[in-house]
Amino acid sequence: MTRLFNDPTEFADEMIDGFVAANANQVRRVAGGVVRSTRTPEGTVALVVGGGSGHYPAFGGIVGQGLAHGAAMGNLFASPSAQQVESVALAANRGGGVLLSFGNYAGDVLHFTQAEQKLNAAGIQTRSVAVTDDISSAPAAEKHKRRGIAGDLTVFKSAAAAAEEGYSLDEVVRVAELANERTRSFGVAFSGCTLPGADAPLFTVPDGRMAVGMGIHGEPGIDETDVPTADGLASLFVESLLAELPEGISSPEGRRVGVILNGLGSVKYEELFVVYRRIAVLLAEAGLEVVDPEVGELVTSFDMAGASLTLFWLDDELERFWRAPADTPAYRKGSVAAVQQLDPSEIEAAQAVVIPESDEDSRQAAAVVAHAIEAIARVVDANADELGRIDAVAGDGDHGIGMQRGARAASAAASEALALGAGARTLLELSANAWANKAGGTSGALWGVALSAVGDALGDEGRPTADSVSVGVAAAVDGIMSFGKAEVGDKTMVDALVPFRDTLTSGVEGGASLADAWQSAADAASAAATATADLLPRMGRARPHAEKSLGTPDAGAYSFGLIVQSIAAVLAGATEGEK
Repeated sequence: MTRLFNDPTEFADEMIDGFVAANANQVRRVAGGVVRSTRTPEGTVALVVGGGSGHYPAFGGIVGQGLAHGAAMGNLFASPSAQQVESVALAANRGGGVLLSFGNYAGDVLHFTQAEQKLNAAGIQTRSVAVTDDISSAPAAEKHKRRGIAGDLTVFKSAAAAAEEGYSLDEVVRVAELANERTRSFGVAFSGCTLPGADAPLFTVPDGRMAVGMGIHGEPGIDETDVPTADGLASLFVESLLAELPEGISSPEGRRVGVILNGLGSVKYEELFVVYRRIAVLLAEAGLEVVDPEVGELVTSFDMAGASLTLFWLDDELERFWRAPADTPAYRKGSVAAVQQLDPSEIEAAQAVVIPESDEDSRQAAAVVAHAIEAIARVVDANADELGRIDAVAGDGDHGIGMQRGARAASAAASEALALGAGARTLLELSANAWANKAGGTSGALWGVALSAVGDALGDEGRPTADSVSVGVAAAVDGIMSFGKAEVGDKTMVDALVPFRDTLTSGVEGGASLADAWQSAADAASAAATATADLLPRMGRARPHAEKSLGTPDAGAYSFGLIVQSIAAVLAGATEGEK
């Protein structure tokens, strides 16, 4: 378990600060993550990678010459927000365009896609490639749904080397997509990991048993078996990966492969070498030529005990990129050319927040909004453990932790904005950014969308009405469904959100006060959230193990019900003028 920490909610930020202090010759801190501290030639394509913290050396540890130009680093096991990705990309950009690359997880896809859209709208040519190497997470016919694990490195390394050679953005994207298509991984776990401040691991595996196909966040595997010998694990790895060859490769015979045997956090290097000894023999017997194998920790999961094997099927171009030199805090290969250090002023962090003008009516409304967000933080705090328990049934168990981080950050941002004289729209916008930044993941993205949409409807001038709140909620639902692609019946927050919107709209149109209409809508949302226990998930991390969630409500829908009930209490207790 993780023993050394201060405030668990500050762990990721403090970790990044310490990482930068220890590696100042290679990385610099920027808002949202880190970028290279060395000078990159103008016109070079910038590779920006990222994901949740807790996987070191992914993602900050591979920023440096020959590899990534920047890394957006989210909170623990939570994707960085779109704002964080955009900030890192702006700092890393050198005029040749930006490639965003990340593991194929719902939260990462949402945030990086949103950042890509914002960067392109700002005139910075940006593309993205999601890594999908884990063969256990979806069948070959649906390989676009697969998650990214240790195979991240082969894609990042290839794209970065292409950028170093001066390839255009289109060509760097081509290389990244080819590397992803040529990469296959398979992993196992012997025990779960415990996040800072948690009193239990995210998941457990019975003593003497091994979860087969386990994800790096604790996502359930596809099977459970007795722990094999080292040679037995090597055979499982090699047989599983050779059973599915990339397109265009009909036989392993005579092929060259890059190999990664990755430790997930608690498996010792000596153990990995014992396993690799047999892997090398099995690959040779299959007729494969191994090129520059990597044995060690490349993508970890705190103290998870487990390992994965990655095969990277090379052609001449990919082999050149796989062998290319690199110099980063956690990954070094060959010898890179000496380069000049950047002046810190060239990569400054985000600018101070500017509060737009507002009138007294909107500032009074902002006070009620701040009270509501404070109530959200309290109810999430009180139910964080239960939300985590519900999420762990078929997911990775971090919903409570993520919601807690997001709600606390939003409440703090609301208080600060209120003290600075913000109107309702600005207060909600700053709270939305804070929630998305701290929570990360899918829930962080969706709650950021929701708060921003309601803020846009309320504005910074005039007293909000029941109608304007109803319009804002409807816009929030539209934004969430468009962004997250979920529909009613998918067993997500949307199952509670849509009845809430419909009931609120009906009540307001019927002449009910906002407080009364909101309470009726909250009751409808709570009932719908409870009813999700009878549904099977059709998207997200729970989808591969849908049957496990039957009888348990969706964590996102359940937390939404709690939140809107807490806001109902605030509205019921507000003065007549505030209402």
